[in-house]
Amino acid sequence: MERKGGFTEEQEALVVKSWTVMKKNSAELAVKFFLKIFEIAPSAQKLFSFLKDSKVPLEQNPKLKPHAMSVFLMTCESAVQLRKAGKVTVRESTLKKLGATHFKYGVVDEHYEVTKFALLETIKEAVPEMWSPAMKDAWGEAYNQLVDAIKAEMKPSI
Repeated sequence: MERKGGFTEEQEALVVKSWTVMKKNSAELAVKFFLKIFEIAPSAQKLFSFLKDSKVPLEQNPKLKPHAMSVFLMTCESAVQLRKAGKVTVRESTLKKLGATHFKYGVVDEHYEVTKFALLETIKEAVPEMWSPAMKDAWGEAYNQLVDAIKAEMKPSI
């Protein structure tokens, strides 16, 4: 689904510049990002099967970090390549799987909004000296396009 306005060259430059800095701490940032999601919306934990019966504190859950990393890296890499590719670069098979999984667990618009807020806050804290309203808009637009691509595949898996 094409969005009017798209993703500008300026937005691309802001995303690339900040991602270059964040990449070095991506593991730590990914976990921070997920902890923020659960801080804002504790009920979101119920959406993650690996957290359901976990007896350890969130940040010690052995499956949280790899999951957080894959989500954070996919989101950031997709943002960086958005303009060059003219669309979200996540493989179609991955999008279909993500769509089916998000559908199965009952992910709704509010969840995407919470995740977007947590992502923007994580980036803001990671690159405070670069952060600006324009950078917030750039990352927000990249995130929205990724979410639109996932939502387009949100149906039961066949």
